[in-house]
Amino acid sequence: MVVGGIGLLDLRLLGYARGIHPAALSRAVTPLFLIGFGLMIVTGLLMFVADAEALSRSGLFWSKMALIGVAGVNALSFRSLFAQLPEDIPDAAKGLAAVSLITWIGVVVTGRLIAYF
Repeated sequence: MVVGGIGLLDLRLLGYARGIHPAALSRAVTPLFLIGFGLMIVTGLLMFVADAEALSRSGLFWSKMALIGVAGVNALSFRSLFAQLPEDIPDAAKGLAAVSLITWIGVVVTGRLIAYF
């Protein structure tokens, strides 16, 4: 729900599916993202509590937490700079969308790698 929703919006901002207005897509995916993010926090806390000692020593875990922080700052920056999404996407918005997409993919990858290292 998190990466899927925000990923769709990021791809639209980067030029994919130009027939969909970015503001309409944002209104559609933002509630799904927020619900997914809330679920991610709850389940993540439960998983952390189950193995807190090992996770607190994991570089991958802390990398994932840092990436989530970067994604959050990026999202807040985007919302403050672009409260209204125009049809013609500014280059700065495209840059923030690219950072978002890369960061959330990094969150998924580091989260999966934690189980193996």
